[in-house]
Amino acid sequence: MVLILLPPSEGKTAAPKGQPFELSELSFGQLNEARQEVLDALAQASSHPEALAHLGVGASLAAEVERNTRLQAEPAAAAHTVYSGVLYDALGYRSMTATQKRKADAAVVVISALWGAIGFADRIPAYRLSMSVALPETGKLAAYWKKHLPAALDGRADGELVVDCRSSSYAAAWAPPAERSVVVNVFQERAGKRTVVSHFAKHTRGELARHLLTRRGKAPATPDALLKAAQEAWWAELVPGTGRKPHALNIVLRD
Repeated sequence: MVLILLPPSEGKTAAPKGQPFELSELSFGQLNEARQEVLDALAQASSHPEALAHLGVGASLAAEVERNTRLQAEPAAAAHTVYSGVLYDALGYRSMTATQKRKADAAVVVISALWGAIGFADRIPAYRLSMSVALPETGKLAAYWKKHLPAALDGRADGELVVDCRSSSYAAAWAPPAERSVVVNVFQERAGKRTVVSHFAKHTRGELARHLLTRRGKAPATPDALLKAAQEAWWAELVPGTGRKPHALNIVLRD
């Protein structure tokens, strides 16, 4: 089985109704004490008069920040429903077959500033929090989770090919074994010159995740097999890792 690491979306789609989340039902239960600490710290920070500044957001997101103060009472839904935006639209969970959805639920782990790491089918409320934020009780969240995630994720990644589609701030929270990890980069090439474009990178990473979850045949178990799978849909190259540096899959979008 391949392990696909995704970042959360900045925007979330709130569940219109339903029961609140239960910590005991989330994947990686060994993170629950740390999750509760962040939940409490976020609620306190979000009720502060300077909450918007503390969380690094503008006035248009005041309602989402206020919702952070009552997350344990908010309706919850599966993570693949709550997370939305470019990457998740491209992944297209809703249009998958039942078999493909089961594969996604088993293969995808989302690295989160609030939860640390969660499974794709875990029930969560919509929230507003970035990994780059520093809460008074926890400090910078990337550093906070870096202390806790290895105990939960090292075993999950054991023997798996890790396809890392995270952005840099979320990648800082946990480093999977380099020899079995492939970071996904996306470039646009025009007149022989490559540039990085974040919008297309998110979209293409979502498309790659969907391709891996919906294609026929065995899931890639090695970086070379991942390259071949990616080349079924894109021009791609593999840059081998060195020592503690993971492999890199470069997908090049050409005009």
